[in-house]
Amino acid sequence: MFRTKHRSRRTPLIAVLAAAALSAAPLTFGSAPAVAGPRPEEGPPTITPTPHTEQRRTDRITITPAVTVVTGSKSDPAAVKLTTAALKAAGAQDVTTARHTPTRSDSLAVYVGGPTENPASAPALDALHTDGPSELAAEGYVLALGGKGAGRIVLSGADPTGTYYAAQSLRQILPHRKTAGATVRGLAVRDWPSTPLRGVIEGFYGTPWSHKARLDQLDDYGKHKMNIYVYSPKDDPYLRAKWRDAYPADQLAQLKELVDRARASHVEFTYALSPGLSVCYSSDDDLKALTGKFQTLWDIGVRQFAVPLDDISYTDWNCDADKAKWGTGGGAAGQAQAYLLNRVNQQFVKTHEGARPLQMVPTEYYNTTSTPYKTALAGQLDKDVLVEWTGEGVVAPTMTVDQAKRAKEVFGHSILTWDNYPVNDYATGRLFLGPFSGREKGLAEQLAGITANPMIQPYASKLALHTVADYTWNDSAYDPGASYTSAVQEAAGGNARVERALRTFTDVNYSSPVNSVAAPELSTLMKGYWTGSVPASRLKAAFVALRDAPATIRGGVEKGFAEDAGPWLDSAQAWGVAGIAAMRMLEEQHAGHTAAAWTLRQQLPTLIAKAKSYRYTELDGNKVPVVIGDGVLDPFFAKVRDTSNAQLGLEPQPTAATDLPVYNGNTADRMSDGDDSTYFWSSRSPKTGEGVSLDLGGQQPLGSVTVAMGKPGSTDDYLHQGVLEYSSDGKTWHALGTEFDGKATWTADVPSGTTARYVRVRATADQVNWLAVREFTVARPDRPTVSGRPAAADGSSLSAAADGVPETPYRAASAPAPGDALTVTYPAPHAVTSVTVLRPDDATASKAQVRLRIDGKWQTLGPLDGPVTTRPAPAGASADAVRLVWDDGSAAPVVSEVIVK
Repeated sequence: MFRTKHRSRRTPLIAVLAAAALSAAPLTFGSAPAVAGPRPEEGPPTITPTPHTEQRRTDRITITPAVTVVTGSKSDPAAVKLTTAALKAAGAQDVTTARHTPTRSDSLAVYVGGPTENPASAPALDALHTDGPSELAAEGYVLALGGKGAGRIVLSGADPTGTYYAAQSLRQILPHRKTAGATVRGLAVRDWPSTPLRGVIEGFYGTPWSHKARLDQLDDYGKHKMNIYVYSPKDDPYLRAKWRDAYPADQLAQLKELVDRARASHVEFTYALSPGLSVCYSSDDDLKALTGKFQTLWDIGVRQFAVPLDDISYTDWNCDADKAKWGTGGGAAGQAQAYLLNRVNQQFVKTHEGARPLQMVPTEYYNTTSTPYKTALAGQLDKDVLVEWTGEGVVAPTMTVDQAKRAKEVFGHSILTWDNYPVNDYATGRLFLGPFSGREKGLAEQLAGITANPMIQPYASKLALHTVADYTWNDSAYDPGASYTSAVQEAAGGNARVERALRTFTDVNYSSPVNSVAAPELSTLMKGYWTGSVPASRLKAAFVALRDAPATIRGGVEKGFAEDAGPWLDSAQAWGVAGIAAMRMLEEQHAGHTAAAWTLRQQLPTLIAKAKSYRYTELDGNKVPVVIGDGVLDPFFAKVRDTSNAQLGLEPQPTAATDLPVYNGNTADRMSDGDDSTYFWSSRSPKTGEGVSLDLGGQQPLGSVTVAMGKPGSTDDYLHQGVLEYSSDGKTWHALGTEFDGKATWTADVPSGTTARYVRVRATADQVNWLAVREFTVARPDRPTVSGRPAAADGSSLSAAADGVPETPYRAASAPAPGDALTVTYPAPHAVTSVTVLRPDDATASKAQVRLRIDGKWQTLGPLDGPVTTRPAPAGASADAVRLVWDDGSAAPVVSEVIVK
């Protein structure tokens, strides 16, 4: 639907993403039957989507070895085929079709077809004392099981599609057995769709789905009672840039195969042609080109057409004739678009018997603000054209009945929503695997239909699309948690072990603009662990499950899902390994085993770096870091680090945060990682009041503050109008200096004696550009200085020996000369109880004496000894410096941190 910022900035419209607001429905982690079949006597069998009404009967049917399927001359072939397959899967060996009711009662009879398809279904329903489908809406159905003897099953749709949906429900009710003889308790289902149009619009930017994946998707839509698929991939050149050109024969043949497969699955294939990049609205030639392209698609069976006019400029005409005819501005664009669409509607759609109503996507496709463009479109566009709308925002976190009513008023037409969930083309480093959420019950009554824009990954999209299907069929009964559980069970194929693995993996890919809770299961365990209500063993087991889940998933789900999720599965496994190491470190630390804990801590940066190393390759070859557990895993490991720091005597390290959406894995922590080549990058321009912040971990003196913004290739991505502020409590803020002066890198000198816990950069006006922050640093006036020899090696520094970050060691460029020493000097004397020196496990060959300066005199505390050396200070000592005096002949020293307690 929308193009977000890529390297070339091709997009004419950078859409504003709505902030994620809705709290997600909690996950339902209880077990349920993995294979559809009879449930215990107290409840009806599982049918998804949830039927509007279903009632258990007291009688039963039996799956006999021979079953007769009674059909009419117009019984839907797809329904007959599906019913036959379900009966055979339930154990029937001989399934035959007939036009008349069998005379024997000791074999099961199955009637397929509603009143217009199969006259025999009506008396069969009468025999079961069940009303037919005559009062149901289009695509509704009645499914009844019961009767005497072996019994009968009746599938009676209000139309052939309804009968097909009855067969889909029957498929879920019947057991899976290799032999006949199973009995199924009687049931009466009376069901219909809440939403007339329910389905998917392949409308994202990026790698289009493969032909094989599209065929598979169409089968899946029919299985879940969805009835529309809109073919609108933005990177099909014959839809946009080359919209006038005819398809090559092989591509047209593939489209025909899609149309045929859609029809077999009772899905309406909709062809969406997007001429807006170059069309001349007033041109007869362009009208002829557009309708000629539609005719080509009509000839292969397409009966529904759309003209998306999204993501284009309507202030720049493509021809002088349009400007001369309509003038300029949004109102002129609305008139021009209505003119072209009305001609298409009158001269093509209305002249082709059997064509469905024309659909269009307006250039202003989100929000319900009245504008000259929308007013012109509402007043001049033919009233039978469906207008597509994304809600209040491009990715709307919520969609309400009132919003839909307002959209109908503003656009003046029936509304078909283009719902931008679970699409991820604006965040290609993420998978959105959580349920469809934030859509109010009753919304369907206000809409002509709901189409969901899926992810670039077709097979991974199935989980969310399962929940979309459940909502659109029966929104009044929709429960996001229950629907999500059903989707995971289906993807696991009835294997409980695979289901558990999928739950673990989908949990860390759960959050999105419509699901604000990140990793609900794992984050709950983490919170409980830190508060003491969850034992360490449970959280460690969760990391073990995260480590092991990818292998189980790869061996237990359909191949397409494993391929789609490949780099995210690899990342999940690596995060699991890192989490296990972190928990082991915390265990050793809790037991007082400082050296063992330090050994494990040294492993964490490498393990975390590996977890973050996996990439998704975009259509243009750009490699994007994949992100899982967004907002959960990084903070956990930061807290692990700070817990270790507290035990070692170090202060917490700054934690970066933002209230802006993140672009492609360029998360907030990258602006406080000490690496100028990495950066935080927002996925839209900041609004007034938005920005980035640092939590210093506690009240502390402030030195100079530096914010290095912009990045190579996006040098203007900085706050052109902003202010730097500090706070002690995160509520009351004070400005540091004047507002930004138009430079990408900004430094503020802080008045002496200033203390704070929080520092932030805040936009003071809506910005045009996005925001990139390479580094956000706060100097501390009470930090020690480090001097001495040997000199530091390239990429290191003397100051790294006492910078409060053990992961950045001082590495000497050479072995020490006689008399060389490393001195850490503090601004003023202070009480000292001990000195600890941390060194990497593999760099302990250097030898030195640890000395402490007390009242101006050096006192030797003892030698370095292993990776962790702790030497007590004399009682009551007040010191201002520590010195490591290198032994003659010592190896080149490496010091991770000198810590004075």
